[in-house]
Amino acid sequence: MKLRDSGMPTEAYWETLFDVPLILDQLGVDSMLRDVVELGCGHGTFTLPVARRITGSLTSVDIEPPMVERTLERATAAGLQNLHCQVCDVMTDGFGVEPSSQDAVLFFNILHCEEPVALLREAARVVRPGGWVLVIHWRYDPTTPRGPMMEIRPRPEKIVEWAGQAGGLELSGNVIDLPPWHYGLRFRKVVAAKL
Repeated sequence: MKLRDSGMPTEAYWETLFDVPLILDQLGVDSMLRDVVELGCGHGTFTLPVARRITGSLTSVDIEPPMVERTLERATAAGLQNLHCQVCDVMTDGFGVEPSSQDAVLFFNILHCEEPVALLREAARVVRPGGWVLVIHWRYDPTTPRGPMMEIRPRPEKIVEWAGQAGGLELSGNVIDLPPWHYGLRFRKVVAAKL
Protein backbone atom coordinates (compact mmCIF):
# COMPACT_ATOMS: atom_id res chain seq x y z
CA MET A 1 0.00 0.00 0.00
CA LYS A 2 1.40 3.38 -0.97
CA LEU A 3 1.60 5.64 2.05
CA ARG A 4 -0.11 8.99 1.84
CA ASP A 5 2.46 11.66 1.25
CA SER A 6 2.92 15.27 0.37
CA GLY A 7 4.52 14.58 -3.00
CA MET A 8 8.22 14.19 -3.67
CA PRO A 9 9.87 17.31 -5.07
CA THR A 10 12.88 17.34 -7.33
CA GLU A 11 16.09 15.92 -5.91
CA ALA A 12 17.98 19.22 -6.06
CA TYR A 13 15.30 21.10 -4.13
CA TRP A 14 14.62 18.27 -1.65
CA GLU A 15 18.26 18.16 -0.59
CA THR A 16 18.27 21.86 0.32
CA LEU A 17 15.69 21.21 3.05
CA PHE A 18 17.90 19.18 5.40
CA ASP A 19 21.13 19.53 7.31
CA VAL A 20 21.84 15.82 6.88
CA PRO A 21 25.11 15.67 8.89
CA LEU A 22 23.48 17.52 11.80
CA ILE A 23 20.42 15.26 11.75
CA LEU A 24 22.48 12.07 11.68
CA ASP A 25 24.81 13.36 14.41
CA GLN A 26 21.92 14.32 16.67
CA LEU A 27 20.20 10.96 16.19
CA GLY A 28 23.41 9.03 16.87
CA VAL A 29 23.82 7.47 13.42
CA ASP A 30 27.48 6.52 13.48
CA SER A 31 29.94 3.63 13.38
CA MET A 32 28.48 2.17 16.59
CA LEU A 33 25.54 1.02 14.44
CA ARG A 34 26.02 -2.11 12.42
CA ASP A 35 22.90 -3.20 10.51
CA VAL A 36 20.17 -0.64 9.84
CA VAL A 37 16.89 -0.65 7.94
CA GLU A 38 15.27 2.45 6.41
CA LEU A 39 11.75 2.98 5.14
CA GLY A 40 11.64 5.25 2.12
CA CYS A 41 14.96 5.79 0.38
CA GLY A 42 13.54 8.62 -1.72
CA HIS A 43 16.35 10.20 -3.73
CA GLY A 44 18.96 8.70 -1.38
CA THR A 45 19.30 11.95 0.58
CA PHE A 46 19.78 10.13 3.90
CA THR A 47 20.43 6.64 2.54
CA LEU A 48 23.90 7.31 1.16
CA PRO A 49 25.23 9.22 4.22
CA VAL A 50 23.82 6.55 6.55
CA ALA A 51 25.48 3.77 4.54
CA ARG A 52 28.81 5.62 4.82
CA ARG A 53 28.51 5.98 8.61
CA ILE A 54 27.48 2.50 9.74
CA THR A 55 29.73 -0.56 9.91
CA GLY A 56 27.26 -3.15 8.61
CA SER A 57 24.55 -3.22 5.96
CA LEU A 58 21.83 -0.71 5.25
CA THR A 59 18.59 -2.20 3.95
CA SER A 60 16.51 0.56 2.40
CA VAL A 61 13.04 -0.07 1.00
CA ASP A 62 10.70 2.14 -1.00
CA ILE A 63 7.44 1.40 -2.77
CA GLU A 64 8.40 3.61 -5.73
CA PRO A 65 10.67 1.87 -8.30
CA PRO A 66 12.10 5.19 -9.63
CA MET A 67 13.26 6.12 -6.11
CA VAL A 68 15.01 2.77 -5.67
CA GLU A 69 16.62 3.08 -9.11
CA ARG A 70 17.90 6.59 -8.39
CA THR A 71 19.27 5.65 -4.98
CA LEU A 72 21.05 2.61 -6.41
CA GLU A 73 22.48 4.73 -9.24
CA ARG A 74 23.87 7.21 -6.70
CA ALA A 75 25.19 4.41 -4.47
CA THR A 76 27.02 2.82 -7.39
CA ALA A 77 28.55 6.16 -8.36
CA ALA A 78 29.68 6.62 -4.74
CA GLY A 79 31.18 3.12 -4.58
CA LEU A 80 28.95 2.04 -1.68
CA GLN A 81 28.84 -1.73 -1.27
CA ASN A 82 26.89 -2.07 1.98
CA LEU A 83 23.54 -0.84 0.68
CA HIS A 84 20.68 -3.19 -0.21
CA CYS A 85 17.90 -1.12 -1.74
CA GLN A 86 14.71 -2.70 -3.01
CA VAL A 87 11.11 -2.10 -3.95
CA CYS A 88 8.98 -3.34 -1.06
CA ASP A 89 5.56 -2.72 0.46
CA VAL A 90 6.38 -2.73 4.17
CA MET A 91 2.70 -2.55 5.10
CA THR A 92 2.05 -5.96 3.53
CA ASP A 93 5.47 -7.63 3.45
CA GLY A 94 7.39 -6.12 6.36
CA PHE A 95 11.00 -5.01 6.02
CA GLY A 96 12.21 -8.40 4.76
CA VAL A 97 14.76 -8.79 7.56
CA GLU A 98 14.91 -11.23 10.46
CA PRO A 99 13.30 -10.37 13.81
CA SER A 100 15.61 -8.62 16.30
CA SER A 101 18.35 -8.36 13.65
CA GLN A 102 18.81 -4.59 13.23
CA ASP A 103 20.65 -2.05 15.34
CA ALA A 104 18.31 0.71 14.14
CA VAL A 105 15.23 1.43 12.06
CA LEU A 106 14.89 4.81 10.35
CA PHE A 107 11.55 6.58 9.81
CA PHE A 108 12.37 9.93 8.23
CA ASN A 109 9.33 12.05 7.28
CA ILE A 110 7.06 9.02 6.99
CA LEU A 111 4.91 8.68 10.11
CA HIS A 112 2.06 10.79 8.74
CA CYS A 113 0.99 7.58 7.00
CA GLU A 114 -2.36 5.87 7.50
CA GLU A 115 -1.07 3.20 9.91
CA PRO A 116 1.84 4.59 11.95
CA VAL A 117 1.32 2.15 14.82
CA ALA A 118 1.65 -0.78 12.42
CA LEU A 119 4.93 0.65 11.07
CA LEU A 120 6.27 1.20 14.59
CA ARG A 121 5.23 -2.34 15.54
CA GLU A 122 7.17 -3.71 12.55
CA ALA A 123 10.16 -1.60 13.59
CA ALA A 124 9.97 -3.00 17.13
CA ARG A 125 9.85 -6.51 15.64
CA VAL A 126 13.02 -6.15 13.57
CA VAL A 127 15.22 -4.05 15.89
CA ARG A 128 17.31 -5.91 18.45
CA PRO A 129 16.72 -5.39 22.17
CA GLY A 130 18.57 -2.20 23.09
CA GLY A 131 18.45 -1.05 19.47
CA TRP A 132 16.94 2.15 18.15
CA VAL A 133 13.96 3.38 16.20
CA LEU A 134 14.97 6.83 14.96
CA VAL A 135 12.35 9.28 13.73
CA ILE A 136 12.42 12.70 12.14
CA HIS A 137 9.44 14.65 10.97
CA TRP A 138 8.45 18.08 9.76
CA ARG A 139 7.65 20.48 12.58
CA TYR A 140 3.99 21.07 13.26
CA ASP A 141 4.19 24.47 11.65
CA PRO A 142 2.37 25.59 8.49
CA THR A 143 5.31 27.81 7.49
CA THR A 144 7.59 24.87 6.68
CA PRO A 145 8.41 24.87 2.95
CA ARG A 146 7.30 21.23 2.53
CA GLY A 147 5.61 18.52 4.52
CA PRO A 148 2.21 16.87 4.71
CA MET A 149 -1.01 18.75 5.33
CA MET A 150 -1.35 19.94 8.90
CA GLU A 151 -4.36 17.64 9.36
CA ILE A 152 -2.11 14.57 9.07
CA ARG A 153 1.21 16.01 10.27
CA PRO A 154 2.06 14.46 13.64
CA ARG A 155 3.26 16.38 16.65
CA PRO A 156 6.08 14.73 18.63
CA GLU A 157 3.74 13.72 21.47
CA LYS A 158 1.50 11.87 19.00
CA ILE A 159 4.44 9.82 17.72
CA VAL A 160 5.39 9.02 21.33
CA GLU A 161 1.81 7.86 21.90
CA TRP A 162 1.92 5.66 18.79
CA ALA A 163 5.22 4.11 19.89
CA GLY A 164 3.59 3.24 23.21
CA GLN A 165 0.71 1.58 21.38
CA ALA A 166 3.15 -0.39 19.21
CA GLY A 167 4.78 -1.85 22.32
CA GLY A 168 8.39 -2.49 23.27
CA LEU A 169 9.60 1.03 22.47
CA GLU A 170 10.53 3.71 24.98
CA LEU A 171 11.41 7.32 24.27
CA SER A 172 15.05 8.07 25.07
CA GLY A 173 15.70 11.70 25.97
CA ASN A 174 13.73 14.70 24.82
CA VAL A 175 12.46 15.87 21.46
CA ILE A 176 15.50 16.85 19.38
CA ASP A 177 15.51 20.16 17.52
CA LEU A 178 16.73 19.61 13.96
CA PRO A 179 16.86 23.01 12.27
CA PRO A 180 15.72 24.39 10.06
CA TRP A 181 12.45 22.43 9.66
CA HIS A 182 12.42 19.18 11.62
CA TYR A 183 12.37 17.50 15.00
CA GLY A 184 13.69 14.10 15.98
CA LEU A 185 12.85 11.30 18.40
CA ARG A 186 14.93 8.35 19.58
CA PHE A 187 13.14 5.22 20.80
CA ARG A 188 14.96 2.29 22.37
CA LYS A 189 13.63 -1.26 22.18
CA VAL A 190 13.30 -2.16 25.83
CA VAL A 191 11.90 -5.69 25.73
CA ALA A 192 12.48 -8.81 23.71
CA ALA A 193 8.75 -9.56 23.69
CA LYS A 194 7.26 -11.28 20.67
CA LEU A 195 5.64 -8.62 18.55
